[in-house]
Amino acid sequence: MPSNKDNKLFELLRLALGTSQGVSFTLSKQEWVSLYEQASRQLLLGLFYNAICKLSSEQRPPISLVFQWASEAETIRGQNALLNGVAARLTERFDSVNRKSAVLKGPANARLYPDAFARQCGDIDIWVEGGREKVVDLLLQLGLLEPEKKQKGMSREAVIAEEKKKFSQMSPHHVHLQEKMDGVSVEVHFRPSSGNQNPFSNGRMQKFLEKEIACTERVAEGFNVPSIRFALVMQLSHIQRHFVASGIGLKQVVDYAVLLQRSTAEDRSFVSANLKRFGLHHTAAALMWIFENLLGLNRECLLCAPDKRRAELLLNEIFRGGAFGHYIPKVSTSFVRRFMHNWFHPLRHFTFDPAESLWGVLKHAEFFASTIPMRIRVRKFSLKEFS
Repeated sequence: MPSNKDNKLFELLRLALGTSQGVSFTLSKQEWVSLYEQASRQLLLGLFYNAICKLSSEQRPPISLVFQWASEAETIRGQNALLNGVAARLTERFDSVNRKSAVLKGPANARLYPDAFARQCGDIDIWVEGGREKVVDLLLQLGLLEPEKKQKGMSREAVIAEEKKKFSQMSPHHVHLQEKMDGVSVEVHFRPSSGNQNPFSNGRMQKFLEKEIACTERVAEGFNVPSIRFALVMQLSHIQRHFVASGIGLKQVVDYAVLLQRSTAEDRSFVSANLKRFGLHHTAAALMWIFENLLGLNRECLLCAPDKRRAELLLNEIFRGGAFGHYIPKVSTSFVRRFMHNWFHPLRHFTFDPAESLWGVLKHAEFFASTIPMRIRVRKFSLKEFS
């Protein structure tokens, strides 16, 4: 469960999201520094700065920390404006060749916040219609992707370099553009979601997402966004996937809370009715407890009955690892240790979601088998340096 220090963090989050009107505490300088560090780990500095601006002068951090925080918040505002511009230009580019597109997460989420420039941003995920082969061909045609080099006659070092490039660029659901656009990383999705580990629930969910993503809307920022109903399903799956695989942070949890606040009763009713069919009910139940008890959302916004036990497991992982588990200590460089970790890491969350955990192990086995040809080509059993 959240500590007393973390409860104060959630009080500030409620203030930033507009679910409360103030906070009940006054912090010491060291406590403010600790809260700043946690906000940084969770990628929530901009949102917390907005909450700080609503505090009385007696409740605010020391002036030196306020200035530092204000500088961070201003940088975040500039980054959001930059991402909006890049997303709009990408949209225009795909429009010019008559391809539908939609920005997923990121800028699409930011515009729903009380302050559209306070969300700490990262890269751009943009879906483009057509499927894998057609999207890759289009990116090559537009010069956004480098053509694959033929490896016959290449030196071993050149083969390894080419395999690294392919490995970093392509995933089962997106292509990562190696050249950044104005310093912004871009992932072009040919599938709307990475999905669940369980292939049965994932098949049902992907079928819905493929159909629903056709319902896009052009927004004032100049790019297309999918429906809130799509986002509620896709981003719930995204949270679940990262939680089981590597770790998840509070930013993604807050994103989902904002989506619920902006959703309609009809959207919530549809998602609620399909949680089990889409394999998302355990993760949803954990989040609903956090939303009701820590973020102050109205009960009418909830998708299902809250689950306190699973919420505790989720919160422990969030505060242990920060955003996407980046603060979890790295696994030993020993290949055997990393090999065992990768195979059995999903089982850590067996009591949270047994099906996803077991399928996670099987999916890793499938990945290992599929990369055997690459391991043979580069004559390396371990692909650590490729990740």
